[in-house]
Amino acid sequence: MDWLTQILANPNPTLHLLVMIKFALTLLPLLATGLLAEPSVTVVPTGFESRNPIFLPVTKAIYEKIKKEVPKKMEPYTETVSDYENNTFEMLPIPGGQFTIGSPESEAERGEDESPQKKIKIKPFWMAKTETTWALYRIYMDNGKGRNKDGSLNRDSDLLTFEAPEVGKDPLIDVISQPTPPYTPMHFGLADNAGYAPEYPALAMTQHAASKFCEWLSAQTGHYYRLPTEAEWEYACRAGTTTAYSFGEDASKIDEYAWHGDNSDFSYQKAGTKKPNPWGLHDMHGNVSEWTLDAYLPDYKTHPENSPLMLSKKRYPRVTRGGSFEVAPENLRSAAREFSEQWWKNEDPQEPKSIWFHTDAQWVGFRIIRPLHVPVVEEMHLLWNTGPGDRF
Repeated sequence: MDWLTQILANPNPTLHLLVMIKFALTLLPLLATGLLAEPSVTVVPTGFESRNPIFLPVTKAIYEKIKKEVPKKMEPYTETVSDYENNTFEMLPIPGGQFTIGSPESEAERGEDESPQKKIKIKPFWMAKTETTWALYRIYMDNGKGRNKDGSLNRDSDLLTFEAPEVGKDPLIDVISQPTPPYTPMHFGLADNAGYAPEYPALAMTQHAASKFCEWLSAQTGHYYRLPTEAEWEYACRAGTTTAYSFGEDASKIDEYAWHGDNSDFSYQKAGTKKPNPWGLHDMHGNVSEWTLDAYLPDYKTHPENSPLMLSKKRYPRVTRGGSFEVAPENLRSAAREFSEQWWKNEDPQEPKSIWFHTDAQWVGFRIIRPLHVPVVEEMHLLWNTGPGDRF
């Protein structure tokens, strides 16, 4: 900095001001990056590494496309994915705040894994008004490309090899890891053989597949989408309430708000046909159970208080929330938890079994969120690549 010392030794104050302005301008990109790239979660365990470093160049390319400006006001908006039919979905603002995760011991039909109750701080985000439907998920699922088991483009005709994505050579949308073709229709003939009708929730994907859809969607739209953490999900479901359900304690009202095992004819239903919760979100109770980012732990003892995300290298168990059209109303409570198991793939005839589909979990789906602040590229990559996880 000898040049700076020499300039400051000059008695001309105008020269000093010009130098200070120039120096400040050089720092602006760094300052902006630091302000915008705010961590959205507290990862446990510390230092957890994503499992797919081969796809980091893809994440970096998408990161360059992401709109990083922080809006002055959070408002509802409709997202459009160009070039496809039925290509819009609605996102609703969820204010940041604090809530108590879990259920009190006095709550009827509670599970022991809903303890201990703990106050959790949550940062603001947008959440999809409804569960992700076949309208967009099928486009991602049936992507029409030859793919290896890990979802990379298959160039050597060997499905078991791992071929590094060639960012810049192939279209960005294509180099994102995406599902191999399902061996059976993933709608399973439900809803009176409605097939892949666009108004129904997408079904039976793995947590990994749902996260990769978020990556695909982010590249399509320029907005950063991901799955919610378990804490973010319960916070949004409760919508400021502390009762067993977001509509109160009276379970007799459940039919107004949810599809469940007593009213669904054991089939999923069109998204958004029941009453929403106080924040405008439909089907947070019932219809399809929804993936979160978290690995399942049997209690909340080790959850930090600031936007926790609990991760594991193991593929099972992972957390779904909200209950589904197959279960009793008490399993749709705001605090109720479910976790994935290996038998969710029993009917999959492949070996190794697919990392994309849960052939026996015909009740599981997901919805997406968009954090207000875009995180650093490393966190973005981690949260799109918490799976598929070690099989055993």
